[in-house]
Amino acid sequence: MGKTLRIRNVPADVHDRLRSRAALAGISMSEYVLREIEQSLERPTRRQLFERIAALPPIQLDPTPGDLLRKARQAR
Repeated sequence: MGKTLRIRNVPADVHDRLRSRAALAGISMSEYVLREIEQSLERPTRRQLFERIAALPPIQLDPTPGDLLRKARQAR
Protein backbone atom coordinates (compact mmCIF):
# COMPACT_ATOMS: atom_id res chain seq x y z
CA MET A 1 0.00 0.00 0.00
CA GLY A 2 1.27 3.44 -0.89
CA LYS A 3 1.81 6.33 1.48
CA THR A 4 -0.59 9.24 1.79
CA LEU A 5 0.59 12.74 0.98
CA ARG A 6 -1.45 15.76 1.98
CA ILE A 7 -0.74 19.17 0.51
CA ARG A 8 -2.12 22.07 2.49
CA ASN A 9 -2.86 25.65 1.49
CA VAL A 10 -3.22 24.97 -2.22
CA PRO A 11 -4.39 28.21 -3.84
CA ALA A 12 -7.90 27.99 -5.33
CA ASP A 13 -6.70 28.79 -8.85
CA VAL A 14 -4.07 26.02 -8.72
CA HIS A 15 -6.66 23.56 -7.42
CA ASP A 16 -9.06 24.54 -10.21
CA ARG A 17 -6.39 24.12 -12.88
CA LEU A 18 -5.39 20.70 -11.51
CA ARG A 19 -9.03 19.59 -11.44
CA SER A 20 -9.52 20.84 -15.00
CA ARG A 21 -6.42 19.09 -16.33
CA ALA A 22 -7.33 15.86 -14.56
CA ALA A 23 -10.80 16.00 -16.10
CA LEU A 24 -9.31 16.59 -19.56
CA ALA A 25 -7.05 13.57 -19.02
CA GLY A 26 -10.04 11.52 -17.87
CA ILE A 27 -8.51 10.63 -14.52
CA SER A 28 -8.97 11.64 -10.89
CA MET A 29 -7.10 14.61 -9.50
CA SER A 30 -5.09 12.27 -7.23
CA GLU A 31 -4.03 10.19 -10.24
CA TYR A 32 -3.17 13.31 -12.20
CA VAL A 33 -1.08 14.87 -9.41
CA LEU A 34 0.73 11.57 -8.77
CA ARG A 35 1.52 11.26 -12.49
CA GLU A 36 2.88 14.82 -12.54
CA ILE A 37 5.04 14.15 -9.49
CA GLU A 38 6.40 10.93 -11.02
CA GLN A 39 7.23 12.71 -14.30
CA SER A 40 8.94 15.50 -12.38
CA LEU A 41 11.09 13.01 -10.49
CA GLU A 42 12.19 11.33 -13.73
CA ARG A 43 13.86 14.55 -14.86
CA PRO A 44 17.29 15.36 -13.44
CA THR A 45 17.65 18.24 -11.00
CA ARG A 46 19.59 21.31 -12.09
CA ARG A 47 22.52 20.15 -10.00
CA GLN A 48 22.47 16.67 -11.56
CA LEU A 49 22.27 18.21 -15.02
CA PHE A 50 25.21 20.54 -14.35
CA GLU A 51 27.23 17.62 -12.92
CA ARG A 52 26.55 15.54 -16.05
CA ILE A 53 27.60 18.42 -18.29
CA ALA A 54 30.74 19.06 -16.24
CA ALA A 55 31.70 15.37 -16.57
CA LEU A 56 31.58 15.49 -20.38
CA PRO A 57 34.88 15.76 -22.22
CA PRO A 58 35.63 19.20 -23.64
CA ILE A 59 34.73 19.78 -27.27
CA GLN A 60 37.38 21.16 -29.57
CA LEU A 61 35.90 23.24 -32.37
CA ASP A 62 37.87 23.96 -35.51
CA PRO A 63 37.50 26.69 -36.49
CA THR A 64 36.60 28.17 -33.12
CA PRO A 65 33.59 30.48 -32.76
CA GLY A 66 36.06 33.33 -32.24
CA ASP A 67 37.78 32.49 -35.54
CA LEU A 68 34.42 32.51 -37.32
CA LEU A 69 33.48 35.89 -35.81
CA ARG A 70 36.82 37.44 -36.79
CA LYS A 71 36.43 36.12 -40.32
CA ALA A 72 32.87 37.46 -40.58
CA ARG A 73 33.95 40.88 -39.28
CA GLN A 74 36.86 41.06 -41.70
CA ALA A 75 34.53 40.23 -44.59
CA ARG A 76 32.46 43.38 -43.93
